Amino acid sequence: MRCLAVCQTELVVRMLETALMSSFETEFLVESRPLARRLHEVGVKVSPGDLHRTDTYLKADLSPTTCVIVEDNNRPGLKKTLTAICDAGATLIYVLATGAGAGSRREDELRAAFPEVSYLTMTELFGAPLVTQISRSLTRARVQQYQRYFADADRVLILMHNDPDPDAMAGGLALRNILRRTKATAILGTLQGVTRPENLRMANLLDIQVESITPASLGEFDRIAMVDVQPHYFGDLMNTVDLVIDHHPPQPGYSTIFKDIRSDYGSTSTILTEHLRAVDVNISERTATALLYAIKSDTLFFNRQANRVDLEAFSFLYPLADATLIRKMEGTEVTLERLEYVMKAFQAGRREDQVFCAFMGQTPREDLVAYVADFYLQLEDIKWTIIAGVVNEMLVLSVRNLGYSRNAGEYVRKCFSSLGSAGGHRSMAKAVVPMARFREKFGALEGVRLSELLLETAVQFLREHQAPEKKKETAKA
Repeated sequence: MRCLAVCQTELVVRMLETALMSSFETEFLVESRPLARRLHEVGVKVSPGDLHRTDTYLKADLSPTTCVIVEDNNRPGLKKTLTAICDAGATLIYVLATGAGAGSRREDELRAAFPEVSYLTMTELFGAPLVTQISRSLTRARVQQYQRYFADADRVLILMHNDPDPDAMAGGLALRNILRRTKATAILGTLQGVTRPENLRMANLLDIQVESITPASLGEFDRIAMVDVQPHYFGDLMNTVDLVIDHHPPQPGYSTIFKDIRSDYGSTSTILTEHLRAVDVNISERTATALLYAIKSDTLFFNRQANRVDLEAFSFLYPLADATLIRKMEGTEVTLERLEYVMKAFQAGRREDQVFCAFMGQTPREDLVAYVADFYLQLEDIKWTIIAGVVNEMLVLSVRNLGYSRNAGEYVRKCFSSLGSAGGHRSMAKAVVPMARFREKFGALEGVRLSELLLETAVQFLREHQAPEKKKETAKA
């Protein structure tokens, strides 16, 4: 995030630099040239200029998404400065009161003249409150922009990945609420419907209707938004969409008018929770329950790819959700079909050190591949599982891992991105490769031979990845 701080005193510059350096790309504007030279000599990104002129801020490349913090030390001229900033196109403006005369009266005067400006005091400068408030303002501006863009559309498609999981369904439900639409005017759609028992249970208990659509029907919608997925997932089916909200690593090769991709988040539902909060949308018990269950499910209750923001979203949603419904939705059913594929993986599987790989052959659905990968990760002394199956002439691989050497996404991208779709996080990843292209590169491998190939690529990748780590440790010693 970019932040422009308009300051008068060196002390405030230093304090802002300390408070914002970890979260924002901060630049400073000061009126005094000697002060600018002094700050520049110690590495501060600073420029001098007339703070009352609009062109000063235009030269600073100000945009509507730039966060602007203006120091108020109780000297005259603040209103001229704010007018120039507004005329330059800024919309996210904070006034930081530092002068001895700062008080509620001055705040009221500013709010009357500039209703969109937020007024802060020195006590709000340090720590999470300032950063959180600014981040929420940026999110609010982003959400309001796509709300306006979608407002005049008759039919909206909220598209999810094939066989959508709780994160996709909850995210779609939340986005429909943000757009202030009904299930008739904003369809939750997928090219392949919900099949996993626990996901079906969630959809039924929360009355989430997921409609199956066809590639030919995409043209029937005025706007298309994607949740928990990006266009590359669908191959060449669509390269342009209106909105993408996702927590998976960003992928190239498509264009979109709006996007919010945060790969450091544990779930897409965390992002949508922030969107709901930013524009003060009323969150129903049903939506809160779906989002809470999705965050818990996608992060394995904060044991996988989760951070502070996921925990904050969970804490916010918890009192709004129905805990009884969540208990009904939880738990993966062990079915005879799933046990069948667990046994197939056991029979064809190969293991070396703490890596288990297996090719299960023809598989009716992708979710069975992911289930088996999760199942074998529970075994003692297993820290990597790579499970593959053929679904509709596509080789589907699910990768899971534990411990410190966690680069699942990098592994699938290195080994399979040239053949098909491949990506993911450090602890879990997926690749989908046409069998024809796989055979062109590796030959017509089947059964144990294909399991051995997967094991060979995994072991080689881990050795190459761990070698630099060992060199660093040796150098430190």
